[in-house]
Amino acid sequence: MKHSFLLILSFCLTISQINAAEIGRIPEKALPRIAIAGLGIESSTFSPALTTEEAFKAKYGDDIFTSYPFLAKDSVDRGRANWIPALMGKSLPGGAVTREAYESLVKQTLALLKKNGPYDGLFFDIHGAMSVVGLDDPEGDFIVRIRAVIGTKTIISTSMDLHGNVSWRLAQNTDLITCYRMAPHEDAMQSKKRAVDNLLARLESGKGKPAYKAWIPVPILLPGEKTSTRIEPGKTLYSKVAPAAAQAGVIDAAIWIGYAWADEPRNHAVVMVTGDDKAVVSKTAEQLAASFWKVRSDFEFVAPTGTLKEALDKAVKSQKHPFFISDSGDNPTAGGAGDVTWTLQEILARPEFKNDNGPALIYASIPGPDLVKAAIAAGVGNKVDGYAGAKVDFRLAPPLHLVGTVEAIEHGDRNAETEVVVKVGSVHIIVTAKRKPYHKEADFTRLGLNPRKADIVVVKIGYLEPELYNMRADWILALTPGGVDQNLETLGYKRIKRPMFPLDKDMKEPDLKAQFVPSSDTK
Repeated sequence: MKHSFLLILSFCLTISQINAAEIGRIPEKALPRIAIAGLGIESSTFSPALTTEEAFKAKYGDDIFTSYPFLAKDSVDRGRANWIPALMGKSLPGGAVTREAYESLVKQTLALLKKNGPYDGLFFDIHGAMSVVGLDDPEGDFIVRIRAVIGTKTIISTSMDLHGNVSWRLAQNTDLITCYRMAPHEDAMQSKKRAVDNLLARLESGKGKPAYKAWIPVPILLPGEKTSTRIEPGKTLYSKVAPAAAQAGVIDAAIWIGYAWADEPRNHAVVMVTGDDKAVVSKTAEQLAASFWKVRSDFEFVAPTGTLKEALDKAVKSQKHPFFISDSGDNPTAGGAGDVTWTLQEILARPEFKNDNGPALIYASIPGPDLVKAAIAAGVGNKVDGYAGAKVDFRLAPPLHLVGTVEAIEHGDRNAETEVVVKVGSVHIIVTAKRKPYHKEADFTRLGLNPRKADIVVVKIGYLEPELYNMRADWILALTPGGVDQNLETLGYKRIKRPMFPLDKDMKEPDLKAQFVPSSDTK
């Protein structure tokens, strides 16, 4: 009995050793190889400004990880793949991108992708509203050229701004696609992470590309200032997206408002749903599109509006401080040149602001590199005399002659480079070496300005970003002129698809049936 037991034990040990040896020879499943690339800008074709390569402040290689906290060195997602960052360029919104800048950035990206391939996946991080001189649908062109390098088997997951545009070409050549669900874009990083997590999940599960991609063009073109998710109907419309995306058989769902200040056939709203259940994907896309179309006439400006004169009259009389005024027509966060002097010229012409003891008004901001140099030479506390603005967009008013006292000089801002504050009468004017949007309290306080204690704050912006919105005691959106004029009817569209709401208010009901986009494998 003892002998039999020893034989059995010896046999089991031998089998165990063999199995252990065999297991040791089985390689662990390799982590997927995922590239990162993208270009992002919102560019107005109604502005005379042009955007050059420098504006994109391109990042390369591991520097790209600094843009994504969820891919930090010790993060969970960082450990789920071998990441191969290529090039990532993000520019402030502005005018159309020069063809030279676009070709340079695209060719650099393609060269890096070619050098470090092959790839299982690509995280394609774009805005979706880039305009390029002489080229329609730049993002569609870009992704087609990427496909020529990485092939059609690689799964591409695209993250976008909800103010981007989704052409049929972009929809076909991507596999997974999503966009922000909030405006202002407080969920931007959450949306980018969703795009990455969707990609990782499809690679890890072996499910690969979605079986179905439903695309519905919705003939609506509205400015972001009317479609904020802070208020109705945008709030309720976008609240439907997350539940739609959470359904069995659906990977993601998205609604793009589109970009109103560019004149291309792709500029319109879009609904897309991706997933593996054809019926659910189709039904969901059609429900979201129908919901959007149903409320098209309910969209209103996110704040009370008026002419600049009406806005200033109201602000001067108001007892609520700080009273914010949005100089919306030259909003650099939407693609305006940012150097239109018309509004500031009107402010300085008002008698209320000519005296030092008038209502304290902060104006943010106007580019004036020559005036900045003069202010530096003069020094804080001294007089400066020079011109600012209207070097790019001088259609409405000429460069503005400013004579005032230098209150502050600050160097090193990522966008403005150098900022000075010049006081003219009771107006504190922020003059920059290069244009910069002001949307955080620290943008002001670093210059010695306290917007909370100002009577009036005028910002070149549309809807107020969260910090300014929370700071305001009252607010009006001034319908000022510029490259991103809120009055779309005056822009003179020639190439968008018509009919288009609200330009064609009596248009017939559109066909909002789901169109299934071919897989990126399809030639």
